Amino acid sequence: MHSRWRSCGIRLVAWTWTWSAALLGAWCIPANEVNLLDSRSVMGDLGWVAYPKNGWEEIGEVDEDYAPIHTYQVCRVMEQNQNNWLHTNWILTEGAQRVYIELKFTLRDCNSLPGGVGTCKETFNMYYYETDGDEDEMEDGGMRDGVGMTEEEDRAMKENRYIKIDTIAADESFTELDLGDRVMKLNTEVRDLGPLTRKGFYLAFQDLGACIALVSVRVFYKRCPFLVKSLAEFPDTIPGSEASQLVEVVGRCINNSVPLYEPPRMHCSTEGEWLVPIGKCVCKPGFEELSGSCKVCKVGFYRSQLESSACSKCPPHSVARQVGATSCSCEDGYHKIDSDPPNMACTRPPSAPRNAISNVNETSVFLEWSIPMETGGRKDVRYNILCRRVLPDGRGLEECGPNVRFLPRRIGLSNTSVMVADLQSHTNYSFLLEAVNGVSELAKDYAKQYVTLNVTTNQAAPSPVSVVRKGHTGKSSIALSWAEPDRPNGIILEYEIKYFEKEQDSSYTIIKSKETEMVVEGLKPSSVYIFQVRARTSAGYGAFSRRFEFQTSPYLTATSERAQASIIAVAITLALVLLAVVAGFLLSGRRCGYSKAKQDPEEEKMHFHNGHIKFPGVRTYIDPLTYEDPNQAVHEFAQEIDVSFISIERIIGAGEFGEVCCGPLRLPGKREIQVAIKTLKAGYTEQQRRDFLWEASIMGQFNHPNIIRLEGVVTKSKPVMIITEYMENGSLDTFLKKNDGQFTVIQLVGMLRGIASGMRYLSDMGYVHRDLAARNILVNSNLVCKVSDFGLSRVLEDDPEAAYTTRGGKIPIRWTAPEAIAYRKFTSASDVWSYGIVMWEVMSYGERPYWEMSNQDVIKAVEENYRLPGPMDCPEALYHLMMDCWQRERTNRPKFDEIVCLLDKLIRNPSSLKKLVNSSHRVSNLLVEHASADGDCSARTKTIGEWLDSIKMGRYTELFLEGGYSSLETVAQMTSEDLRRVGVNLAGHQKKIITSIQEMRVHMNNTNSTVNI
Repeated sequence: MHSRWRSCGIRLVAWTWTWSAALLGAWCIPANEVNLLDSRSVMGDLGWVAYPKNGWEEIGEVDEDYAPIHTYQVCRVMEQNQNNWLHTNWILTEGAQRVYIELKFTLRDCNSLPGGVGTCKETFNMYYYETDGDEDEMEDGGMRDGVGMTEEEDRAMKENRYIKIDTIAADESFTELDLGDRVMKLNTEVRDLGPLTRKGFYLAFQDLGACIALVSVRVFYKRCPFLVKSLAEFPDTIPGSEASQLVEVVGRCINNSVPLYEPPRMHCSTEGEWLVPIGKCVCKPGFEELSGSCKVCKVGFYRSQLESSACSKCPPHSVARQVGATSCSCEDGYHKIDSDPPNMACTRPPSAPRNAISNVNETSVFLEWSIPMETGGRKDVRYNILCRRVLPDGRGLEECGPNVRFLPRRIGLSNTSVMVADLQSHTNYSFLLEAVNGVSELAKDYAKQYVTLNVTTNQAAPSPVSVVRKGHTGKSSIALSWAEPDRPNGIILEYEIKYFEKEQDSSYTIIKSKETEMVVEGLKPSSVYIFQVRARTSAGYGAFSRRFEFQTSPYLTATSERAQASIIAVAITLALVLLAVVAGFLLSGRRCGYSKAKQDPEEEKMHFHNGHIKFPGVRTYIDPLTYEDPNQAVHEFAQEIDVSFISIERIIGAGEFGEVCCGPLRLPGKREIQVAIKTLKAGYTEQQRRDFLWEASIMGQFNHPNIIRLEGVVTKSKPVMIITEYMENGSLDTFLKKNDGQFTVIQLVGMLRGIASGMRYLSDMGYVHRDLAARNILVNSNLVCKVSDFGLSRVLEDDPEAAYTTRGGKIPIRWTAPEAIAYRKFTSASDVWSYGIVMWEVMSYGERPYWEMSNQDVIKAVEENYRLPGPMDCPEALYHLMMDCWQRERTNRPKFDEIVCLLDKLIRNPSSLKKLVNSSHRVSNLLVEHASADGDCSARTKTIGEWLDSIKMGRYTELFLEGGYSSLETVAQMTSEDLRRVGVNLAGHQKKIITSIQEMRVHMNNTNSTVNI
């Protein structure tokens, strides 16, 4: 183009060149930019206002493509005091709060101008003025014309309204040489402006004496453009005014799609970019996503769940007859229940059970069958039993009464056998066996299929006596009467009365009577006695009744009082002598190994009360409940830690009161250590705060390498925290399950030794744990086990292993000693029982004690002397220790110091651990007791009941006798099938009894003798 730069009529230089689109920049703009003003796109005059009029000059040219170019230029460098303004038209913001101004310009180097220049600058200023409308018309017809405002006054007023944006300098300036070579040095500068609050604004450019050519001005704002992503559309969005602000936009699901979990969202940044997608849309049921669009499911296909992406073919025995199906309907005769997954085939009821057989034992019947030929395509097959008694003289059938027992149940059996007990003797019964599954109730037109078994019961012993009454009571006698058993099952020949003084059940007396009443004499005055009665018929004795408790009358005279005082004096003297003997034994040194002799049942009790009695040299546990203010106990036993010394890095679990975290503890003057941090969640009550800190008051009293160490507490800021040492491998049960079979026996025994050592320390302090279990043992990186969780007396309410509420919470049945369950008597001896269960957990690598047995079944089994069998590959020595820990009499259980001593012996002598429980074929003394030590092989033979009691299987005595196994010789021929027929259905029990039978056979072969009752 041709252009001349002039100043005050003096020609400075002339040049000729052609502007190109490449120099001015591409005409296309990014999708996220919206132009508010572009001087290059205006076809006519820009109409901008310049003053003074001899300042900025508009030059209209065209580029090489004949597109218009509006250039404003000024070069009055030969004159002093320049102040040339150029005002744009009013620019509408279109709602944008931040806009961008792009300037393209050239600027001449002052050094290249001829001498004598009045003033020269190499910069110019840019201003803006916000307004809600175009004010030019108001000004032209308003103040200036109305009040005679001068042009200078009008100009000054306009300049005062403007706010400066920036001073613009050139990166590249041109010289006279450049003009001769036609070298164009075009500068581009971009400034942002905001936040804007009005509808529009004016721009102004101020020249103070520079040689400038303003080639183009573009004003634009950025936006997040319309977007379709994951089946959701997001509209054009204008960003916020702040540079770091993100504008959240909720998308709209399109094309037969719906939100998955939550509406889709995106965030629009100030740079016009879509960021941080949250949520998404998925095709609604009946449609599937193909190539970014939702297509309808074809006939024979369906889609019901939003989580799946594609249509699925209808499962067997179902059909979808229309497009867009969300489910498939079942064919005739087939059904589904609501809980069946959509991809499961339609099913139908099962056929009848097969191969049903019965085995009658007196008044009990064992029924067994095979699964149906056709299960209907389901795995939830269950069995129902209908029992009917055949009436005499062909008068039909009647349903069995409520006294008949079905073991385990009558309805909803999952196994294929049932024991029916308490039937009438010498009676005909008819049993209907039915198989059902989940859709049996829906199949209204399906004819039920039964299998029928007809049996006749035999003669049986009478049922237990249910009622025993007390009559006249004397100082040494009690009159008793009782009712005949509900089911005598024959003629009652006599009754047997068993009685003993309460708490003295190891010594009892049995008397007999042919009547239903009698007077028991020779009793002690003011004493409580336990009575049990059973009846006998020609079939044998029935079971004893439950225990009835009666008391004799009091009787004391002056003589007897003196005698009683004498007895008390003698007893005190004997107690002092016994105490001296025990003290002498203790001073002579502790022995390794433990005695099965009776121990003082009170020796496990704590030797203090609220007075906190302590003995010299003995550290004693103090119950925090004995403090009037529980906060005092916390501050006495736990160190207060400033919260600034703790950093929480991550959450590792959740506790009853809040989250459990870990992180570094940096105490002044000490090295940094990793700790576990228990936090008390917000909104707690004062009682919850006390309960939370209770465990810290307990832990703070302990200092032992096998007890979890308390580092301190945070109580003076929130959240309240308990800080303990960090155990890298977590709880012992989970750790063992993750590393099943990965440790040597010595390593496992070492873990057990550490636990026993920690419990010995607690026992010596007089503390009873109550909840010793593998889940409450923590393991560090060096496999050191430490006892933790000292809060049973506070909470076991949410523990799924717990049952039977006590004063302080619930009891974990599978780990708790029988006396603690029955009488709430927790001692160190009950902790020893729990330790035996922990041993079993460790040797079985975290297996669940008693497997899937219910808590009630566990209580009953333990009461009937059942004990857990030895884990696979468990050393015999360890299993013997477990069995000793599970002695019924708590005084017969070993002490923790004896357990530690024994485990130390085993670790020092690894060969003692080679003999395994599962490979033992020793001749068991559970069957035969030798009568002499001189080699005589004569023996006292045990009864069936004694033999079963000796292997902890006494619960099956009656079933063996009912099955016709009345001698050990017949028992020795039994097989696993025979055991199932008599009612031994638990696999673990079968294995234990079969092992004992095998040992019995070995003994019989070795002695060449017959064992009879």
